[in-house]
Amino acid sequence: MKEYWNIFVKELTDGDPYFLQIKGFNIRWYSVLILLGALISLIMLLKEARRVGADKDFIFNLAFWTIIIGFIGARLYYVIFKFSLFKDDLLSIFKIWKGGLAIHGGIIAGAITMYVYCKKNHFKFLKATDMAVPCLLLAQAIGRWGNFFNGEAHGVATTYFVLKNKLHLPDFIINGMYIDNKYYHPTFFYESIYCLIGFIILSILRRLKYIKRGQLTGIYLMYYSVGRFFIESLRTDSLMFMGFRVAQIVSVILFIIGLGICMIVSRKGRFEDLYNEEQSGPLNF
Repeated sequence: MKEYWNIFVKELTDGDPYFLQIKGFNIRWYSVLILLGALISLIMLLKEARRVGADKDFIFNLAFWTIIIGFIGARLYYVIFKFSLFKDDLLSIFKIWKGGLAIHGGIIAGAITMYVYCKKNHFKFLKATDMAVPCLLLAQAIGRWGNFFNGEAHGVATTYFVLKNKLHLPDFIINGMYIDNKYYHPTFFYESIYCLIGFIILSILRRLKYIKRGQLTGIYLMYYSVGRFFIESLRTDSLMFMGFRVAQIVSVILFIIGLGICMIVSRKGRFEDLYNEEQSGPLNF
């Protein structure tokens, strides 16, 4: 066990993008961490389903299709705005293990999938999204580390002094952000920590007695959008549209949607549409 731990620490320090290499068969950390984030989040979602009385089989099937279509949406979103990278080699579109997933594309595709699946099975859409958003934040926090191993999603150039003495970052992150003889801001790390804090906050809020259905979803949209808007301003690889950063445009839109959800839900009575209300069967949409 100690030997494997030493190998893991060395790979962190070296920024090796490969988790496993066996005779031409390569598995990247990027793929492993994204799948790990999805798996842990699925387990937590099923546990939450049991706590609030939702049908576990329904939630599992909902999560299964949401994750798959969410991944497809995240890739298509990235490809659309970075098509110049793929136009001469269309098969490279399928090489997602090299990076190139946009979380906003995953959120949009996943939300549409959940809406359709919930409506078809007579389950409250906002109940499902409320259950999912804390888990999603945790998956985002874990998945961002895949960017570290791929040497992507970093920010503008900076100095060793800033990273070490002002930000007090661990050496392995600083070393990993030394690319082409320059140090860069580890924006992947900033977003990972931000998402982890958000996961803790939402996990606490969903235990409150009078939290209403839809409030967790609205808070997620506002919380993540604020952080992503400012972190995106530091990145050097932003998806662009007509000179604007796409992620910032989408963040503003999602923040407004989240604010609208919270405002509408807050008008309901104190005991109306509570998230933690026990359910004995399907919920009419």
